[in-house]
Amino acid sequence: QLQLTETGGGLVQTGESLTLSCTASGRTFPTANIGWFRQAPGKDREFVAAIKWSGSYTTYADSVKGRFTVSRHNGEKVARLQMNNVKPEDTAVYYCAADSGRAIGTVDYTRGYYYWGQGTQVTVSP
Repeated sequence: QLQLTETGGGLVQTGESLTLSCTASGRTFPTANIGWFRQAPGKDREFVAAIKWSGSYTTYADSVKGRFTVSRHNGEKVARLQMNNVKPEDTAVYYCAADSGRAIGTVDYTRGYYYWGQGTQVTVSP
């Protein structure tokens, strides 16, 4: 099993940068694909980015491509979401998630996650 904890959220201004961290406890983090999602008030949760268990592949939603970067350090059991040039529409609660940790890739990194963190609020002021 994995327990995930997101940190790093806060209030930033348009155009600034912010880094979110997802720290894991549990043995399977190094073999788990990690996804980042967000949910704005009144909206459905949406996929933001994901990174393969090995770190060899990343994918992003079109809305954040070129601005956000996902990374991971398996030895430290942490994944990060670097958010650059943030916009008011990036305001949301951000969640990290992990799959079952079987060290396999997938054709769809937007789904299939079993473990979720509690979320961290990101607010971008105009």
